Amino acid sequence: MHEIELNLLQEIEKGRNEIIEFLRKLIRFPSVTGQEKDIQEFISSELESMGLKIDMFEPDVDKLKKSPYYEKIKIGYEGRPNVVGIYKGSGGGKSLLFNGHVDVCDPGPREAWKHDPFGGVIENGKLYGRGASDMKSGLAAMTMALKFILDQGIELKGDVILEYVVDEENTSNGTLACILKGYRADAAINCEASDLEIQPAVSGSMWFEILVRGRSASMSRIWEHVSPIEQGYKIFQAIKELYEIRVREKKHPLYPDPRGALGLFVGVFQSGTFPSNPPEICIIKGRMGILPNEKVEDAQREFIEFIKERAKFDPWLRYNPPEVQFKGYCGAPAEIDPNHPIVQTFKEAFKESLGREAVVKGHEGASDMRILVWEGIPTIVFGPGTITQMHAINEWVNVNDVIEATKVIALGILKWCGYKT
Repeated sequence: MHEIELNLLQEIEKGRNEIIEFLRKLIRFPSVTGQEKDIQEFISSELESMGLKIDMFEPDVDKLKKSPYYEKIKIGYEGRPNVVGIYKGSGGGKSLLFNGHVDVCDPGPREAWKHDPFGGVIENGKLYGRGASDMKSGLAAMTMALKFILDQGIELKGDVILEYVVDEENTSNGTLACILKGYRADAAINCEASDLEIQPAVSGSMWFEILVRGRSASMSRIWEHVSPIEQGYKIFQAIKELYEIRVREKKHPLYPDPRGALGLFVGVFQSGTFPSNPPEICIIKGRMGILPNEKVEDAQREFIEFIKERAKFDPWLRYNPPEVQFKGYCGAPAEIDPNHPIVQTFKEAFKESLGREAVVKGHEGASDMRILVWEGIPTIVFGPGTITQMHAINEWVNVNDVIEATKVIALGILKWCGYKT
């Protein structure tokens, strides 16, 4: 390892407190989707103090709608800017783009949390808070990695672009807006939680909705009633069965255990509006995961046909078939060649930074990586945080993982972009 690289890693280790304090500041912004303005202004100020060129802009819905990758919005983008920080290299090196989202999902009931979800409390080596793993620790690592490079006076040859996008929890429009503004690079790192694994693939995630009908009756003629709850439970069981079949049959080399990537479950089961009224319908909503070697339309067709086929064997559902559709969120999978130079560069940076071999696997869940890959930018997912904590009550990140990720990212920048010695 070159002396410049070794010194950089040593300075990052010395700067542990600075890195973690920056992450705690990010956690303390309650940047639930739709409320990203304050954190973006803070990040913009921090990037400006690093000497980066700043582009702070609201996504243009009219321009987004012209893209095949546009996703219907739930909340407008007024007062919800993206922030991009640009470092211009001296020339002769490859460019590298870092991408992450600032919005977080709602923490839910505060009384369910051990610590304030926006407090950034550290306990037993873990930093707690909404966004700790998803994905403010990734934002902190990519920001601090470049900051320590610049603080050491290292002059990079290639450009580095830092993207902080909005609305990722609902759509990928924030990242798409950056692409439409011309922000591209020779490769990209999506800093979502990866358990410090190098991930050249992301699985897909999509929502389904099923309407199950019963037969109404008066509460005084309950024997005439066909319960949609009872019928809906049969569909619930069919969904569980399909998940087990898919786990057995679907294969991908980057997913030796595909259970997480193929997650198929019911998240909402609704029926009835009044205790004394036998309900007429049941609404079932849930999520289906797919592997990168599956097509969205094929997986959806498989799901719909399986539910309809199972219904044919039931005396009620045969003549009152469930109405199945996919609606709402739909994040398709994406992947790049595991032997791509950006993968190899980060494997090397990982080993030299941490003294152990990197694990190369697929990411269990959708991410904005897909938009970057579809637009021709070779991208991997790499970041601190664990996918097991994404959207969880008492969400946490291991403090040491944040430091280790910062080291890997910093060394990865030097190796990919090149620098003057």
